[in-house]
Amino acid sequence: MSTRLEDLPVVVIGAGPVGLAAAAHLHERGLPFTVLEAGDGPAAAVRQWGHVRLLSPWRYNIDRTASRLLQDAGWVEPDLDILPSGEQLASDYLQPLADLPALKPHIRYDTPVVAVTRLGLDRVRTTGRETAPFLIRLSAGEDVLARAVVDASGTWTTPNVLGASGIPAHGETDVSALLDHALPNVLGADRDRFAGRRTLVVGAGHSAANTLLSLADLAEQEPGTSVTWAIRATSPARTYGGEAADALPARGALGTRLREHVEAGRIQLVTGFSVHVLTPLPDGGVEVSDGSRTVKVDQIVAATGFRPDHSIVSELRLDLDPIMGSTRALAPLIDPNEHSCGTVPPHGVDELTHPEPGYYAIGVKSYGRAPTFLMATGYEQARSVVAALAGDWDAARDVQLDLPETGVCNSNPVIGDDTIAASGGCCATPAAESVTISTGRGLATGISGGLLTAPLALVDMSTNTQASGGCCAS
Repeated sequence: MSTRLEDLPVVVIGAGPVGLAAAAHLHERGLPFTVLEAGDGPAAAVRQWGHVRLLSPWRYNIDRTASRLLQDAGWVEPDLDILPSGEQLASDYLQPLADLPALKPHIRYDTPVVAVTRLGLDRVRTTGRETAPFLIRLSAGEDVLARAVVDASGTWTTPNVLGASGIPAHGETDVSALLDHALPNVLGADRDRFAGRRTLVVGAGHSAANTLLSLADLAEQEPGTSVTWAIRATSPARTYGGEAADALPARGALGTRLREHVEAGRIQLVTGFSVHVLTPLPDGGVEVSDGSRTVKVDQIVAATGFRPDHSIVSELRLDLDPIMGSTRALAPLIDPNEHSCGTVPPHGVDELTHPEPGYYAIGVKSYGRAPTFLMATGYEQARSVVAALAGDWDAARDVQLDLPETGVCNSNPVIGDDTIAASGGCCATPAAESVTISTGRGLATGISGGLLTAPLALVDMSTNTQASGGCCAS
């Protein structure tokens, strides 16, 4: 086997929406590639929330290059104004994309990656580093060599803990059997776990809102079902979002329906609540405490977001921001302590570059712990990075996004789960219009108007998928 970089493929980790978009762009650029997917098929994580309907129509969920390849093969594009479910996203778009003759032979399933390093070099060694191939160790013990690595492995398998301090709450591991993470199928496969029981949902993003609405529907059908919603913020306004002013009607309606359920008392809202202690109860339930107040429930849904796992690349030279866990260049552009609706600029290969030449994390993993990621952003990241790998730096730095308005704007920073002094109104662009933003380089500053952090789909995590938020963040 040759170890010359020019003879080796680009390895993409993950066959979700963003990983497959990267594969489509690599094919279009004529670059050899291999996709390594841990699941048994494409979009394995997406299928786990397949029962959820996205808040954005098809037009925002399809990569343009992927669409061209599919249509050339006879694929019929869905109605771009229809809202697909996760299962439809997987079966009607991602599965056909993965099955294209241009991509299928280059995708390997049931192939978890356990480590990425440089052939013959650990993180300390410098001499010859830029010309040494990447070595990707697979779970079965096989080693794969690559000229570059595009990590679109996502964050689905590493959800945030329930504890408010970033570590598990006291007793959290003791009640793991009663703890679900985001987007359980409340009205379907998981119905028996929630019907006739008391459920606490913790979190303020769209995944929390979706679960709350499903539980409210279940409560109308099943006597004894009760729903409590706990948030760290002092107000649920961020989760309610723009409502009627939102350019995506389904997203606006989500907030409206949730507010109506809370105001009617069908969902009990507890504000300013941070989980510190979970205590098993003799009746099989659990007592959840913030140190001064307690809630007794039978089931908990922790819709608290996800975090990246960088352990597989611990032998690479990464420049990770100590707060966000993204690249240091990207962090100040997406930090929810500093940014709100209209202030996150478009970005591409320049902001995704690490000191390790040829390694890029894209998709939701690229954002670290920042909760403002979009599927459309992931597609643009893939396009920019692949253009750079092909040596087309003009294209790589011409970063563009076309996003819908949320109808909500807040010029004040988001602190943790709280939006401080939220202002009403909307951003400079009318709420009924989309926002097109372009920059000649990956880095742009001082974007006025336009909502770069608008969530384009319901979920706020997953392997190579998109994330949503409240007004701006989940």
